Amino acid sequence: MANSIQPIALEKLIAHPDNPNRMSRANFSRLLRNIERTGRYEPLIVRPSRDKGGCFQIINGHHRRQALSKLGCKTADCLVWDIDDEQTDILLATLNRLGGSDHLGSKIALLKRLNKKYTGKELAKLLPQSPAQIERLTNLKMPAAPSNINANQFLRPLVFFVNDQQQNLVEKALQSAKQQDQKTKAAQSAAALTTIAEYFLKNSTNNFRSINNG
Repeated sequence: MANSIQPIALEKLIAHPDNPNRMSRANFSRLLRNIERTGRYEPLIVRPSRDKGGCFQIINGHHRRQALSKLGCKTADCLVWDIDDEQTDILLATLNRLGGSDHLGSKIALLKRLNKKYTGKELAKLLPQSPAQIERLTNLKMPAAPSNINANQFLRPLVFFVNDQQQNLVEKALQSAKQQDQKTKAAQSAAALTTIAEYFLKNSTNNFRSINNG
């Protein structure tokens, strides 16, 4: 039945070879623990395999399938969509990337409720935030007036692609501007990149002249 959830054997669920989504080990561990602890997860989205009869190709849920397999499950709850290759490619490119953002007040309220039963370290094993971020959010005092502050601003991923030559240049610049007072390597790189950006903006006129004349 269309859009109905049905259990499908894990051995019949085939990963899409062009799935672009990757999950860090830390987030995969959180996913694994959440499923193990609650027994609940979002149903996988699959389509009938074009090559292997009786099998299904995963569109959304590759990591959930891996987690279920590690937990010893034999089946996964799935939604079966009968869609063509073009629709599948569009979904692969969007399903794992489209999403809303947290409302800060609601986020804080949720964390405070959870914090009554779990420590920051315990919550960090289940949630995307680190113990320090959880502490920072739960201790944050909300302004009296409505605010448009987004909880995601505490840490935002910045993704871009470079070739080998660009990578070498960027890494040299980051190493030169690195600030050792930051605790983690990621924080050091973020602070260094910010320093480079600030320097460029302050000297943008000269930089543009140099680039154009070079």
